[in-house]
Amino acid sequence: MHQIQATLATIAAALDQATDANPVFLGTNEKKEALAALMRSRTRLEELYLRVVASADDVAAEVGARDVAAWLIAQHRVESPAAHATLRLAQELEGRPVVRARLAQGRFSLEHARVILRGLDDLPDDLPAEVLAQAEVTLCDLAGEHRPKNLRRLTTHLLEVIAPEVAEAAEAAAIGRLEQAANAKATLSITDQGDGTTRIHGIVPETVGHRLRTYLQAYTQPRIAALEADGRVQPRSRLLAHAFAQLLENTDPTRLPAHGGDATTVIVTMTLDQLQADLGAAWLDDGTPISTGETRRLACTAGIIPAVLGGNSEPLDLGRTRRLFTPTQRKALALRDKHCRAEGCTVPTAWCDAHHDQPWSHGGHTDLDHGSLLCGHHHRRAHDPTYQTTRLPDGRYRFQHRTRTALRR
Repeated sequence: MHQIQATLATIAAALDQATDANPVFLGTNEKKEALAALMRSRTRLEELYLRVVASADDVAAEVGARDVAAWLIAQHRVESPAAHATLRLAQELEGRPVVRARLAQGRFSLEHARVILRGLDDLPDDLPAEVLAQAEVTLCDLAGEHRPKNLRRLTTHLLEVIAPEVAEAAEAAAIGRLEQAANAKATLSITDQGDGTTRIHGIVPETVGHRLRTYLQAYTQPRIAALEADGRVQPRSRLLAHAFAQLLENTDPTRLPAHGGDATTVIVTMTLDQLQADLGAAWLDDGTPISTGETRRLACTAGIIPAVLGGNSEPLDLGRTRRLFTPTQRKALALRDKHCRAEGCTVPTAWCDAHHDQPWSHGGHTDLDHGSLLCGHHHRRAHDPTYQTTRLPDGRYRFQHRTRTALRR
């Protein structure tokens, strides 16, 4: 019997033993360990599945199927897009031994692997083989520390780490290609559902989505609008839908034709030399990279706040002169924090409160060095004596529920 067959038989037998096992009887720590182990095991099984798929051309040939994806569709009722995506991933992993090996160890997810493969494909074709090998190892290391979305953003800066001598030109070219591809994929459909509602479905470039999100969050007023009349919290998706209606209702139709009126404020981080010389890249306040050309285009229609641009700036650190953070400080905190600073939380900055590390009433300062953005949930935790708050070295907050013994102390 082949080793893969023996392994699968052992797994099947072990799963049979756990069929009727009730996880409710696991302790909290045991559940955490079980979840972590199951995630690793799932990834390892998925890698083994992809390894077999990559070598299964003979299975398709036996029944005259075009490829193993077509065989999966016909024999195992797999959806066509999923089957072909699986085959593509399996084939791509064949040429990336480090990525495949890390998957086999359960070090990161398939989504991480897809991001890594895409990032490697976006590198310049003329890079030396040793640089490409280093890039694969670097991305695999980063995948163990970041979520797929954040890892995708890091891939745009990969050359700065592994080949800084070619990074600037390559990064600008890569972002330009990404923007061109995004514009080519852009689509928007507005369909009357026949029941009094309309379905709006669209795919737009990141810069467009960022601007729309900024507009809508301005209308949601999270602290006020988040509650229904009966006190229940509204889903965020409903808040955004209502905000979209308000946005349209408040749009001045007399200002639409030629230029569409005033645009929202955009925070862009780059130097003045870069903006003028078309070098490098810029970043929006949520970390989205944009090309210098796109920055100049936004400058024609949007108010751009310079972050380290060398222009005139408003005072940010106001010390003890004010209790509340100013709008300028809020923008600076958003630019720095990106989202709620609680460990593992991704609530966007527009839904967060500006939190004093030390309460203002206890001598805390209203400045950037002593402030962070926390969502409403974690802001309440930060002031809840039943939780211990720890500031991590990277600036994030970790919350741990205190035991009754610790509270009595």
